[in-house]
This record gives sequence, structure tokens and C-alpha cells, in this order.
Amino acid sequence: MGTFQITGRKAVGGVHRVPGNKNAALPMIAAALLTDEPVTLENVPDIADVRLMLAFAQRFGAKVTRDLASRTATITAKRLKSVRLDPALARRIRTSILFAGPLLARTGSVCLPPPGGDGIGHRRLDTHFDGFASLGAEVKCGRVILSVKAPKAGLVGTRILLDEASVTATENILMAAVLARGVTEIYNAACEPHVQDLCAMLNAMGARIAGAGTNLIRIEGVERLHGCTARVGSDLIEAVSYLVAAVITGGELTLENMDIPAFNVLSKPLRRFGVRWSADAAKGTVHVPVHRHLKMHYDLGDAIPSVSDGPWPMFPSDLVSILIVLATQTRGTCLFFEKMFESRLYFVDHLIGMGAKIVQCDPHRVVVTGPTQLVGSTVTSPDIRAGIALILAALCAKGQTTILNAESVDRGYESVEKELAALGADVKRLG
Repeated sequence: MGTFQITGRKAVGGVHRVPGNKNAALPMIAAALLTDEPVTLENVPDIADVRLMLAFAQRFGAKVTRDLASRTATITAKRLKSVRLDPALARRIRTSILFAGPLLARTGSVCLPPPGGDGIGHRRLDTHFDGFASLGAEVKCGRVILSVKAPKAGLVGTRILLDEASVTATENILMAAVLARGVTEIYNAACEPHVQDLCAMLNAMGARIAGAGTNLIRIEGVERLHGCTARVGSDLIEAVSYLVAAVITGGELTLENMDIPAFNVLSKPLRRFGVRWSADAAKGTVHVPVHRHLKMHYDLGDAIPSVSDGPWPMFPSDLVSILIVLATQTRGTCLFFEKMFESRLYFVDHLIGMGAKIVQCDPHRVVVTGPTQLVGSTVTSPDIRAGIALILAALCAKGQTTILNAESVDRGYESVEKELAALGADVKRLG
């Protein structure tokens, strides 16, 4: 098991190029199986989850070529030799479920084991399979295998009301519906930027999708899709991670390859902590000046503010752990309400052990009071977002911190130790 060894209180600053969005790249890789023609993806991040999804595509019979220098991947699924997911691979990544929609649409059936992924709480699959059933598929759920089969006449479009605005369910049903007969309407659809990226890619392949970015998406089915070139949007979660690293260590940072309109959606929660920046939409850059003091902006009446997550355009759950670390370095008190995953906040025990003033009210809520001088310790990363949060805590902590299970962070961040070291941090990877 790899470890990060970090000596804190070194300013993180310079220029950082934000890579492609993990949460956009993964469904776009799955969507490439909807056609027998080449699909080229640009701005593809070189992270563990992307490598796993490309390995899945190859197992299904697709030809995959990558150019790491140009950050492109080309997938040609001329013939699909299997519709059964490898259980060992599926246990390593939750988004293996995203192959269900494309395989169902293209071949008429799919068999898959339950997906793996981060242990941040129960994550329902019912919305996916309810959607497939609404399109006419027969769904059989066993203890170790899930089977979905389309009728002989193929899937048929219909109106689907999702019981939750699930991102992956929206994407899966979208990919199944693009080749269905007739019109499909998905109501209470997810609106996230990565869902919009997927819709743009599918439309470039010949699909007829309207309403991306709203909670009502309309899909007019087509007989076949063709190849295309599509660009993966920038990773806002990664961008904010590096932004916070600079802010809490007193560094000056410029972020490149930014999607400014999407980043602006996050402005209110960040500004609540006193974070400042300037953005250049034409250049796609965000400049973060040196922050000497951070102060919480309280609500009207001097009430303690609350940060809660939710579906886009609300604050993303993936950023909650990161902002908790920011709060430990900000003067004032803030309540964090994690509404989506019941195990997301358990990592705060490590922050408390490093000296943070945090009260965990229940599995979903913590109260943070800052600023506090964190002290280096030995901690374990339980998942991607908690892992990067612990790295951030170590960067501003006094002394040395050892973070176990470094591989968990690799699933969502490119060579994080090399990137941070290039920006001035004292970070080493062992093992």
C-alpha cells in the first residue's frame, strides 16, 4: 500500500493546468460503445478510473489507442465480443454500471455484477433499472449478477420520472434511449456539467437530444450513431482542490484550462470563506492571489452559516470534504450538512486527531470552528475526496504527515504528488 509523506507549511503556488473531468470522461468512454465507428476523446485525464474504464472497453472487444502527450483516446467498438462485465474489474470502480445502457442499446442485453467504488455509503441502483424497465427491458436482479434484456422489437421511448436526480442513472438511461424507437423524456434528470458533456458527445454522434442542463431531457431515438471527436470538460473538483491548497498555504496560483461559467456556479460557497480570485473567460484561467487571513461571512443577523450539498447547480458533494479543511483555516464557525452520502464525513476523525476543532453532530452534519494550527500525524485515506482533503490538511499542518492508502487518490487525481511538488509543496510518495 502506497503512502504520501508531506511536510507542511510550504506555500503552494505557480501555474497548474486543470485536466479533464473524471466524471465526464467515464460515461463518454462507455458511450463510445454505441457505434462501430471510431470515437476520439480529447482532454482525457490520466487517472486510474479512466484506465479501468478503457480496460473494460477492451474486454468488450473495442480497440483502444491512447496518446498521453496529446491527452486523447480513440475507441473503436467495431465488434462487441462480450456483454458480461468482469467481476474483478467491476468491484474496483462504481462507474462500471455505465456500460449497461450502451450495451443494452447496441446488443439488446447485458449481464453485470454489482459495481464497486468508494465506501461513502449506500448508493442505489434502482433508478437505473427502473429506467431500463420503462423502456421495455426485462430486468432480473440476483445476489451476484444483474441481467437486463431488451425485447426482440427493441427498446421503446417513453416518459420517465426519475425518483432521484441521479447523475449516473440519467447518463445510463440517456445512452439506452438514444437508439430506442420513438421519443423518451427524462424528468427530474441530473443537470451537472458532465451530463451536458455526454449529451454534446451523443449529439455529435448523431443523437437527437434536447434539454441538456435542465431537469427535463428529451431524446428522439435514431437508428444508428456514427463516430465523432468530443472534448472532455475541465475538472472543477480538481481545480477547487488546488485552489484551496494555495489559499490555506499562502500561495499565489493560476489555474489554466478552466470552464469559467461552470466554475462561477461555485463562487458563492467559496466566497463565504473569504476566498478571492479573478477569472478570464477568454483565456480560461483563474488567478488566486495570496491570502493572509480568511474570515467566514456570516448570514444576516450574524447567524452561523451552513454549507450543504445537492444536485447541480447546488454545491457538489465531492467538494464537501475539501471545504471542511478550508473551514479549519478560516476564522469563524460553519455547519456542514452532507445530505447525499451517510459515510462521507467519517474522515473528520483524522482532522480532529490533527487538532481541528470539529464537532460531528451525526453522520451527515459537522460544525467546524477555525482557524486552528493542524499538526502532522499518520492517517489513512478512505476514498478519493477524503484523501485529497487529508493531503490539503497535511499541506498546512505543522510537521510531517503520513497518509496511507495513497492509491485511493490516484482514482481521481493525476500524479498529485508530482503536481503539488512542482508548485512548491514538500510531498513524497513511498511504496
